[in-house]
Amino acid sequence: MTYTDQEKTDIIAQYRQGKPIQELCAEYSVCVRTIYRWAKLYCPAVPDERRTCTVKEYDALLHKVSKLENMVAVLQTVGCTVHAPLKERLTELELLYGQYDVHTLCEALNVPRGTFYNHILRNKRSNAWFEKRREEYRILIQKIFDEYRQVLGAEKIRTILVQHGHQVSTEYVAKLMREMGLASIRSTAKQDYMKLHEPEKKRNILQQQFQADKPNQIWVSDVTCFKLGEFYLYTCVILDLFSRKIVAYKVSRKNSTQLITSTFKMAWAQRNPETKLIFHSDRGAQYTSHRFKQLLHEHAVVQSFSNSGRPHDNAVAESFFATLKKEELYRKDYTSETDFKRCLASYIEFYNTQRPHRTLKNRTPCQVEELFMNGK
Repeated sequence: MTYTDQEKTDIIAQYRQGKPIQELCAEYSVCVRTIYRWAKLYCPAVPDERRTCTVKEYDALLHKVSKLENMVAVLQTVGCTVHAPLKERLTELELLYGQYDVHTLCEALNVPRGTFYNHILRNKRSNAWFEKRREEYRILIQKIFDEYRQVLGAEKIRTILVQHGHQVSTEYVAKLMREMGLASIRSTAKQDYMKLHEPEKKRNILQQQFQADKPNQIWVSDVTCFKLGEFYLYTCVILDLFSRKIVAYKVSRKNSTQLITSTFKMAWAQRNPETKLIFHSDRGAQYTSHRFKQLLHEHAVVQSFSNSGRPHDNAVAESFFATLKKEELYRKDYTSETDFKRCLASYIEFYNTQRPHRTLKNRTPCQVEELFMNGK
């Protein structure tokens, strides 16, 4: 049986006047739990000399006040009044679409919701605001997708966006993800992983032929470890095989995939290769990880690996680390991680710009690249 708010209030009034709850339950065919719930919901919340209001009425008033505050905010933001032509009102409301709910926007300027939706859909394709909003959400979706290890789907990403104050649908997020080529973890994840890790995929393209015809044709990379006090520091470097120049390096306390990917991203941002690039390294877990392989695939980079147990297949990178340790790391006592990074940066600058290389006919890496750029 359904009771009106007034009937519920009368029942609770009898209960508060001392009528046994069992009699009320029998008389009105409701359970004890319902009586207690009504008593809590319809109890006087705001005492006043003239009247009282229930918790439900109080919550409704709060909701109404919040809505009116939003309407005032809309009226203070738009550049027209409620008496302006309909087209002008629609244009102003369109600028606030997504910041406030449609009910509030339409009531603020007295615009029918159906008219507003028709205006939005009609102008969607050619509207610059929509393109700007689209691009903003593409950036946010990519950021969340990467922060959560590229495992979230459209529904979870939409939930996170809503938690940050964005009003967007799951369908809209899914559509943008499809356009961006983003996909959550699938049931075929293991098969995709195994395909990337098939033995025949790990080809040794260089075959110890450490020559390149021009810059950004072949990069080689490796990671070395140095103990500093009670912890270890891992240094990842990327060299251009043409000039033997260190094009990027990173230092971290963890020998992780993040160290490798961040170093590659730095090298790519600084060099921006125009030709098809070959990236050579050993078969370390970081270089063979799905995440790093995916990064190289996104940049159309061909990956090459040293053969198992053959360090000479990556001799250029190994040689650089031997030189680094002999000329820098084993000659100094570093007081801190900051001191280590500062001295490493100074040495790599020296290595690239001042130190002559026998392989380069006693030129520096920077001189070799400069000569190439000048056509000599």
